[in-house]
Amino acid sequence: MFALKVPKSWWLTALLLGLPLATLADIYKYTDKYGRVFLTDRPSHSGYKRLVKTWKGWSPSASKSINYRLLTENRKRFSRTIDQAARVHKLPTALVHAVITAESAYDPDAVSSAGAVGLMQLMPATAQRYGVDDRKDPNANVAGGTRYLKDLLGMFNNDLTLAIAAYNAGENAVISYGRKIPPYEETQAYVRRVLQYYKDYKLMKPM
Repeated sequence: MFALKVPKSWWLTALLLGLPLATLADIYKYTDKYGRVFLTDRPSHSGYKRLVKTWKGWSPSASKSINYRLLTENRKRFSRTIDQAARVHKLPTALVHAVITAESAYDPDAVSSAGAVGLMQLMPATAQRYGVDDRKDPNANVAGGTRYLKDLLGMFNNDLTLAIAAYNAGENAVISYGRKIPPYEETQAYVRRVLQYYKDYKLMKPM
């Protein structure tokens, strides 16, 4: 069991420095009345909220291939690729980093049981739509995923929460629920998670 107490605005830094993001166990977060944040894999009371889970149906075998303790190293490794894609599509770099952190923890070889692949977890149809032939190619994957995210923002009138929800659940799901976040627990948690990553990345120095 692990349990950490970290300053409220720096819990993401703790994750980036080596705390596993998913797969081995879900991570739970609790903020007490003094603003102190506690992270654990074994919550001791109902005040803890699940912060991390596997996304897009990662199977145990696929998840075990991802070494989350290398997240900081991989973030640095792919920063130039991400920065370039963000500039081309006029998106905040911190936003692209946030999506990649939630999707794959910067593992270019990540594969979900649902068939999503690579840094931005592109499904086959999405990859085909954006001309990504090799979804495990970091440059192509990030270029396609960033373009898709940009298109989702345009589709939903720059509503960031809806664009993020659509990235997780698909644009048709968001549209079918009246252009609102679909009532899926995973998607709702995903939106909160990406927004929190985005907020914290904006506070961090570029690598």
